[in-house]
Amino acid sequence: MSFHIIKSIAKGSIAEELEIEPGDKLISIDGNEIKDVLDYRYYINAEEFTMVIEKANGEEWELDIENDYEDIGLEFEEGLMSDYKSCTNNCIFCFIDQMPQGMRETLYFKDDDSRLSFLQGNYVTLTNMKDADIDRIIRFNLAPINISVHTTNPELRKKMLHNRFAGESLRYIDKLYEKNVPMNGQVVMCPGYNDGEELKRTLNDLLKYAPTMESVSVVPVGVTKYRDDLPRLSLVDKAKAIETIEIIEDIQRKAMEKCNIHFAQASDEFYLIAEREMPGEDTYDGYIQLENGVGMLRLLSEEVQDAIETLQIDKADMKKEEVISIATAILPAHSMKKLAKKVEKRFPAKKINFYTIRNDFFGERITVAGLLTGVDIINQLKGKDLGERLLLSVNMFRSGEEVLLDDLTRTDIERELNVKTVIVGQSGYDLVNAIVSDSYIEENAYKAYEKGVNNE
Repeated sequence: MSFHIIKSIAKGSIAEELEIEPGDKLISIDGNEIKDVLDYRYYINAEEFTMVIEKANGEEWELDIENDYEDIGLEFEEGLMSDYKSCTNNCIFCFIDQMPQGMRETLYFKDDDSRLSFLQGNYVTLTNMKDADIDRIIRFNLAPINISVHTTNPELRKKMLHNRFAGESLRYIDKLYEKNVPMNGQVVMCPGYNDGEELKRTLNDLLKYAPTMESVSVVPVGVTKYRDDLPRLSLVDKAKAIETIEIIEDIQRKAMEKCNIHFAQASDEFYLIAEREMPGEDTYDGYIQLENGVGMLRLLSEEVQDAIETLQIDKADMKKEEVISIATAILPAHSMKKLAKKVEKRFPAKKINFYTIRNDFFGERITVAGLLTGVDIINQLKGKDLGERLLLSVNMFRSGEEVLLDDLTRTDIERELNVKTVIVGQSGYDLVNAIVSDSYIEENAYKAYEKGVNNE
């Protein structure tokens, strides 16, 4: 029988009260062998259960636990309580294949693990799943599952994912739909492959699953300068962005008639490339696809405006004259600069210097903030007037840490640029607070990130 080694015990938890200790082994729950973290969470989600623990001396303790559906406070040495499932595809648009050599090893791991869909909001292609996996999702009532669809054309999907099972695995969407399992979809749009008429087909095909499938995001392919020996891909230009928005707006009208949701959403990049205003807040159906960059700028704009009007800010902070710098990537720069000007107008004691960072590391075709590196930030800000502090978005950093993609840290930036560097949460309230107050609490940024703010 397999077992799982316990790494730590939460202070004040049921596990601590029962004298479970780090190094103890979880053997079973209610007689069930625990395959992975999904099994574990399913079986402890009860009023009471019986857990068998093996102590360091080999003794087995049978513990009758009354937890009333609460977590009991165990953390295991392996986060998923089993090996991560790696991706079996070779997608033409895979970003990992477009990265330079010499970066940290974890950045080259391709995951396609359905468990991370429920635990972290990751998107999965379904290609390495079996009927038993789908049956377990249905049995455990796990939801929502986030699916990287890309196209509903089976032959095209096989070509784009370079996997002969990619078309066949689409049948799992039907199975999940039949059992009313909530889903979200994603389409990475590659001009010349799944755009135009193919995109229309995909979105119309997926619309039949709404509202069980709650949303589908369409995001443009990212292309770095490291595409040696990879299929040629074109960037989304203004004409293609406009065409895509119009296709999505047509689907939104159909979805509103069918089930009163907008369903299909274009990521912010399409509107920026098309030079169009972001849709109104109600278009985003509660910002379901925020982690895919859908509605981020609209939400940020609404929150900045609300923060300007309602935040209780210390008068001494408001009156203190300071120069603050903000740095971001090319794509969001124009919108972010407009928001910074709004804050500056409301708090005239604050002078904001705004800097746009070109992505030399991955190539100028990569224009999103989440893929900026420390080396580009340092090289392009040296000698600039950065004032009292430099503000950088939390989505430039590894989740919960102060490390950028190239392994440079916030400390490295502070040392090289000789300026206090502040990691700012993604909300507009964080941005206003960080501009106005030099005592902004950065824990807020990490909390926001850990709740699912994730950049791909």
